[in-house]
Amino acid sequence: MEESEDNPYVRTPPFEFDPVEELDEEEAERQVEQLREAVRYHDYRYYQLADPVISDTAYDDLFERLQTLETEFGLESETSPTQRVGGDPVDELETVEHVAPMRSIDSSVEEAAVRGFDDRVRDRLAEAGYDGPIQYLCEPKFDGLSVELVYKDGELRRAATRGDGHEGDDVTENVRTIRSVPLRLDGDYPDDLAVRGEVFMPRDAFNEYNRERIERGDDPFANPRNAAAGTLRQLDPSVTAERPLDCFVFDVLDDGGYGFERRIDEHRKVDEWGFHVDDHTRLVEDVDGAVAFREEMLELRDDLDYEIDGTVIKVDRKDACETLGSTSRSPRWAYAYKFPARTEVTTVRDIIVQVGRTGRLTPVALLDKVEVAGVEVSRATLHNPEQIEELGVDIGDKVRLKRAGDVIPYIEEVVEAETEGAFTFPEACPVCGSPVEREGPMAFCSAGIDCEAQLRRLVEYYASKDGLDIEGLGEEAVDQLVDDGLVESLPDLYELTVDELAELEGWGETSAANLVAEIEASTEPPLADFLSALGIPEVGPTTAAAIARAFGTLDAVMAADVEELQAIEGIGSTMATEIASFFDTERNREIIAELRDHGVDPQDAEQAGEALAGLTFVFTGSLPEMTRDEAKELVEANGGNATSSVSSNTDYLVVGENPGTSKRADADEHDVPEVGPEAFVELLEDHGVDVDIDE
Repeated sequence: MEESEDNPYVRTPPFEFDPVEELDEEEAERQVEQLREAVRYHDYRYYQLADPVISDTAYDDLFERLQTLETEFGLESETSPTQRVGGDPVDELETVEHVAPMRSIDSSVEEAAVRGFDDRVRDRLAEAGYDGPIQYLCEPKFDGLSVELVYKDGELRRAATRGDGHEGDDVTENVRTIRSVPLRLDGDYPDDLAVRGEVFMPRDAFNEYNRERIERGDDPFANPRNAAAGTLRQLDPSVTAERPLDCFVFDVLDDGGYGFERRIDEHRKVDEWGFHVDDHTRLVEDVDGAVAFREEMLELRDDLDYEIDGTVIKVDRKDACETLGSTSRSPRWAYAYKFPARTEVTTVRDIIVQVGRTGRLTPVALLDKVEVAGVEVSRATLHNPEQIEELGVDIGDKVRLKRAGDVIPYIEEVVEAETEGAFTFPEACPVCGSPVEREGPMAFCSAGIDCEAQLRRLVEYYASKDGLDIEGLGEEAVDQLVDDGLVESLPDLYELTVDELAELEGWGETSAANLVAEIEASTEPPLADFLSALGIPEVGPTTAAAIARAFGTLDAVMAADVEELQAIEGIGSTMATEIASFFDTERNREIIAELRDHGVDPQDAEQAGEALAGLTFVFTGSLPEMTRDEAKELVEANGGNATSSVSSNTDYLVVGENPGTSKRADADEHDVPEVGPEAFVELLEDHGVDVDIDE
């Protein structure tokens, strides 16, 4: 893309703008065209060349001026750079048919397989009588999400994911938000064009985006590819617009009769049209050059700002490709020379501190993607400040990973220390700036739910299935309500109105009314659900139910001391202290009072009797007169315990129809008596439990 000499907005700022009210329509149109050209030019310098010539502030000035003129004079256009902010949300992504098949390609990590590919190419072409040169175009194999971009008269008309190779999801509005994808082509382009690209999230942008997610308490993306795929399939394009995606174009699917003879010519022309292409792409003379290219890219792999997992080798001459043809699955003229899986040794790219629902600060190491026991890993929890100190791990170090129980990745040791002092554990909360308090090896934000990160996750947990099960209040909705200032504390949920929700981006009257109705329906929750929803440390649904049965009312729970709480089966001294401390905290009591003032009235629980106190039951198989859940509730309502596994503390194994074998084997091992359904009912009645069974 060339700089226009007569366009004042591609030159060095400062830029001078006439007042909008002084412009007539003709002058506004002229400026809009110049501004669009300038913004596209500066996008090209920034995204394609990585060589910007103006500051971010100057770019923002141009962009805002363009938005203002388009709005004031009604000059909006689908191909304007201002359309990259995202369109209206959709209910689902539509399926569209590709202009040309988007086939996968055969691959191997073995050099012998690549040389075998070269042999097959030469043998087939020789058999067909082809006597032209056989050179290969080599390029990195990007680890992102493949897309088809379709242009008509130089304007982007459609974008679709690869899907099954013949059909994919229509993601046009999402792709429009990616600044490296031209909305209008430059130069001499064909009337009809379809190209193939790879959407990805650059490493630096991925790490920064994960940092933001972690710091506000959200789960980070596993790796850049997952981040790109999840972002591109968003139903709300405005969400996609906020995330840092990029796109390399590497293939022409349909040139509209342009008539390319070589793939290297396609590569050069795609660059001229304004697409982002990778500078490492190279033409080599033979398979030896292709092997050498792969080894070179393997060495460069860790220095790139995007993920690659190998190289792609393509026959350069298009007539040779046509002669070779394709199978139903893959072309015979291309092959992927994959990189070997990374070992369990990798590099720590960053250490982020996550603020959880209870205020606990957890450091998380962001890593170069590595395979550990067959699973790709790109992050590992460091648990607490003490573990960082014990390991001596820092940003930039090479570390060895293991997976605990073949599930949870953790850093076993520092293999090579590259830095010292690059990371220091914060003394202030990274989200709200409040002082960090240390409790043994743990660190906590001292602000409680006045910390925005804790507030977000508390509201999300309050509405989750472990809380009050308020449908429509997931992570994204909660973040939006907090970001827009509608929810600054938990009780604010009960002040939300249909009108203010409907004005939010991505909402409508129906979705707003549904959420308000869900919130109103949560005002009389069972006491156990309310206790669980409060997010008390260590208290989940099971413990909350036990507390509710023990005390019956919310006031009784709030007044309970450590000794009374510890008397409940399954609650030890540490948990009892946490619970009592939660209700002794003035801010927590204020929030509960405010919730009550907003109409939240937790319903009293039926207190457990003492008839089965000290007895523990386990159930296996189905019971004829009641469900297993009903049987467990009956036991617990009368002071007994119902657990899921047999141990030496189990008093009875209740065996129904079609029982499992493992619990019965455990019962034999621990000398636990078995009782059938009828004997179970008799046992309950012998202990004074009224068993009400419908005849």
